[in-house]
Amino acid sequence: MFEVDTIFFDVDGTLVDSSRDIANAMNYALVSLGFRKLSREEIVSHVGNGVKDLVRNCMGPAADEATVQKGSDLYWEYFMSHAVDETTLYPNAKEILDYFKDKRKIILTNRYKDFARATLTGLGIMHYFDYIIGGDDESCLKPNACIIDTVDPVLKIDRKRSLIVGDMDVDIMTGKNAGIKTCWVTHGLGKMEDIRHLGPDFIIEDLIELKKIIK
Repeated sequence: MFEVDTIFFDVDGTLVDSSRDIANAMNYALVSLGFRKLSREEIVSHVGNGVKDLVRNCMGPAADEATVQKGSDLYWEYFMSHAVDETTLYPNAKEILDYFKDKRKIILTNRYKDFARATLTGLGIMHYFDYIIGGDDESCLKPNACIIDTVDPVLKIDRKRSLIVGDMDVDIMTGKNAGIKTCWVTHGLGKMEDIRHLGPDFIIEDLIELKKIIK
């Protein structure tokens, strides 16, 4: 166990299983623009590097940037009205947030802030978080440490007493790049072969195991 003042949490695949709502929003955008629908598994395989990257990869190389922007707008339109239609919290997510209610907790996601806020509010857990660091600036996304560096003057983060909890390689890489401890949770979208070589400081199967890590 080690002393922690600040816990950074990823959203999708870490706190919530949002794969169905993400797929529904993406397919709405695709069909609206004349593209074929994709399976949930195929769409989710492109999650992790922001909305435009998701749209671009789902549309394929034939889509120009104007079409990608239209797709992103349609995705936004749909998702903001259906953020928690089928999204659920992972087991013990709410319990662990409540257990660490006296710790500073920050959302660190490549989602747009509004998307993250809509999901967290809809699931009744937004009040646990002090701040959302989102992927609104496409030039500064995980795994680049700038996503933390840009808010550091405001949040005054003690990196020696901070931990990032995420399910994908970009989460672990972000922590390594920013000089903070890292925890990989295995129940999300990340694959062992993509993450083990990165050497996360901790690996857990259930969020409740954070009780054994954080003092």
